[in-house]
Amino acid sequence: MDFCAIDFETATHEKSSACEMGICVVQDSKIVETKTWLIKPPSFPYFSKFNIAVHGIQPEDVQDAPTFDEIWYEAQDMMYGSLMIAHNAGFDASVLRGCFEHYGMFAPNINYLCSIQLAKKSWNYLPKYGLKPLADYHQIQFNHHRAGADAEVCAKISLLAFEKLFITRNEEINDSVLKKYIKKL
Repeated sequence: MDFCAIDFETATHEKSSACEMGICVVQDSKIVETKTWLIKPPSFPYFSKFNIAVHGIQPEDVQDAPTFDEIWYEAQDMMYGSLMIAHNAGFDASVLRGCFEHYGMFAPNINYLCSIQLAKKSWNYLPKYGLKPLADYHQIQFNHHRAGADAEVCAKISLLAFEKLFITRNEEINDSVLKKYIKKL
């Protein structure tokens, strides 16, 4: 399996307010790299108190950070040609689209899959499918609500799910029950 797992933390309710992005690259079913970027959001210096309570990122943490348009090209190189997976992918895809729209950038043609749907197909007996309950179930420790850590746990859970579903190559997704869950950015 080759894919990248992505996660965003946001400063406000605005979809363009990414303040942290994490990407975990998986090649040949192995994690080869995880990278995290702090991002100065368009709302800077304003951050919602609710969002800060979730992720702990403060305005002063990003005051010298690059903006999304300054880091995207590096991130895009990591993701090139890969399937994108995110936990609650609708949210992360909407943040990615919101950032592209805000900065007037071309949105690449990316296919994405939600790891919640993947987990539900793999472990249909679990009571909860949030990232933390799934990590706990699989005994994976991590710093929840930090983008790099969340992306890496998403990748680990996805790899376990693919294994449980006997999916060993990206091409097999199109022949599986997961095909209907693949979306375009």
